[in-house]
Amino acid sequence: MSTVRRIGRVSTPEIKARKGGDPIVCLTAYTAPMARRLDSHVDLLLVGDSLGVVLYGFDNTLPVTLEMMIAHGAAVRRGSERACLVVDLPFGSYQESPAVAYRAAARLMAETGCSGVKLEGGREMAATVAFLVERGIPVMGHVGLTPQSVNALGGYRARGRDPEQRQAIMADAEAIAAAGAFSMVIEGVIEPLARAITERVAVPTIGIGGSPACDGQVLVIDDLIGMFDGFTPKFVKRYAEIGDQVAAAAAAYAADVKARRFPAKEHLYGVES
Repeated sequence: MSTVRRIGRVSTPEIKARKGGDPIVCLTAYTAPMARRLDSHVDLLLVGDSLGVVLYGFDNTLPVTLEMMIAHGAAVRRGSERACLVVDLPFGSYQESPAVAYRAAARLMAETGCSGVKLEGGREMAATVAFLVERGIPVMGHVGLTPQSVNALGGYRARGRDPEQRQAIMADAEAIAAAGAFSMVIEGVIEPLARAITERVAVPTIGIGGSPACDGQVLVIDDLIGMFDGFTPKFVKRYAEIGDQVAAAAAAYAADVKARRFPAKEHLYGVES
């Protein structure tokens, strides 16, 4: 990424233009303080419905509401200045019809100030993607392992291991690209399939458990820094263990309080130092 200071956010057309170019750096963010720390290092901040698992403790993303996505999307918007900002449409907010999807997406855009929305699905969602794009809402697609369909898929297993599944996922990716998505996430598929999709479609692919050949990569920030330890997918690389540091800091604080070492004079008002 260029170190030259830019005015304004990275736009969705700029992301789309990165197809085959410099890899797109993407991370999730759910709060203003985290967004502030990530903003200068990424091209795209994704407010994913993964917040339901990593922040709220749900077993999956299905209980996440549109109001939750709006609240966290607006927070990330306030905490960032330059990264392209995409917010997930949560389960149940867009599958019913293109018109229902438009109302949900319009709320996200208006109430968060985001650059675009992301939705899961393939051929069955192509008409909805086209409907949104035609009405001025940039859409990021999401194919392969789609967490909102975890019950239908039978779990979080990698996809594309058999020929029929590979053909279906490829057809999904082609349909979403043809419908006008400016990019798409490819999640949890075998590497040769993610590579083949990237070569086939004309829009950037963002891999998460995909391939280094994808046009970019995304990880959940809590996985990357060791703040979420419920489970660690194979595709995650931990770059820090902040969770351990938080626990150690809490333990040190507890010891100081119990020993009456905290607060000390320098932490008090009206006391001579």
